[in-house]
Amino acid sequence: MNVQVENLEKNMAKLTVEVDAAEVEKAIQAAYMKEKKSISVPGFRKGKVPRQMIEKMYGAGIFYEEAVNTLLQENYPAAADESGLDIVSRPSVEVVQIETGKPFIFTAEVAVKPEVKLGKYLGVQVTKADTTVTDEEVDAEVEKERGNNARTVSVTDRPVAEGDTAVIDFEGFVDGVAFEGGKGENHPLEIGSHSFIDTFEDQLVGKNAGDEVDVNVTFPEQYQAAELAGKPALFKVKINEIKTKELPALDDEFAQDVSEFDTLAEYKESVKKKLTEQKENEAKRAQEDEAIQKIIDKSEMEIPEAMLDTQCENMVNEFAQRIAQSGLSMEQYMQFSGLTVDKLKEQVRPEAETRIKSSLVLEQIAKEENIQVTDEEIDAEVEKMAATYGMEADKLKEYMGDSEKESMKRDLAVTKAVDLIMENVKERAKAKKKDKEADETDAEE
Repeated sequence: MNVQVENLEKNMAKLTVEVDAAEVEKAIQAAYMKEKKSISVPGFRKGKVPRQMIEKMYGAGIFYEEAVNTLLQENYPAAADESGLDIVSRPSVEVVQIETGKPFIFTAEVAVKPEVKLGKYLGVQVTKADTTVTDEEVDAEVEKERGNNARTVSVTDRPVAEGDTAVIDFEGFVDGVAFEGGKGENHPLEIGSHSFIDTFEDQLVGKNAGDEVDVNVTFPEQYQAAELAGKPALFKVKINEIKTKELPALDDEFAQDVSEFDTLAEYKESVKKKLTEQKENEAKRAQEDEAIQKIIDKSEMEIPEAMLDTQCENMVNEFAQRIAQSGLSMEQYMQFSGLTVDKLKEQVRPEAETRIKSSLVLEQIAKEENIQVTDEEIDAEVEKMAATYGMEADKLKEYMGDSEKESMKRDLAVTKAVDLIMENVKERAKAKKKDKEADETDAEE
């Protein structure tokens, strides 16, 4: 394999990769072996047709697509390593040549990690946070716990109200025709959650169990299914059951049920302590975010679009995994939210850019401060992970490749960089004119 690197503008690079003709022949032969069972030629049994006969009948390129996929999977990672580039995006691949008896040639355009010119990063000013917990906040937390311990009961003596869960069958129609993905049975719909489009939930309020309701809604103009976008729809809905929550009494018995405390007063005091810890942790994270953002603002870097696009894709995939854990597919989510994948990517774009810039400046700080991560620190981190997964640390180490270990090392160095920044921050209270003056002084430095 031969790899040539061409540096492009805006932190992009182009790899031109040439793979030996012998590897091409192997890939084409493998494609033939995989697909020959599905190809019929008169006079031959399925799976027994010679490759030359198939290529003569269907063209020499019949196996090229499968061969290209194999060649890319086998050769791009090695080419990326050989290039010596710090690649931070998925490749944009173009096949230049695929032909029997000739080398396979492809190009891959990639984003490379940008250089970072750091501004001031020690002695950054951050806002001092108020971590006081009020009685109202304690009461709200206790009410939330009451809700968690509420009994779900069926309602038979009144219609659907806000906050209820209506168990419904539904089917959607546009222009009198049922559309794909618009049907469900015994679906629990929380009234007021706004998880269904338009005014769907509002039109069930006041209806009784057993009622059949015509729900009229309009799909958003930017709806993910183009054939439904902007169109009015009729949902035939049957309310099978109405459910509501019955809260437990707020007394010592409740405190004993939900905690290790004997009295409601003791339980509330523990809630206050927990909320204080939460606020302190949130304040710490907020100060870290504020400090890092100020460092980003004073630093210089050029983020390639491909790097940003890749981060957006990763974040959308993370979101899809989270909603899948709640039993909802991405298709269903988009159906009822009216969003599209492109719209989701657009929504996460600002956070994606912040994540990238934060990572870049912290890695650069770790580099400039010569922050080192010891083998003992890596071992300690592996121990923590092993405990989380219920594994032996030695076994987990065996499963970890060099890339995972390097990633862990980089993450630990970044954590140390954050600690260094926060050890040197200067707190300031939320003031009026002083804030502006401090920012101006900070900017001049």
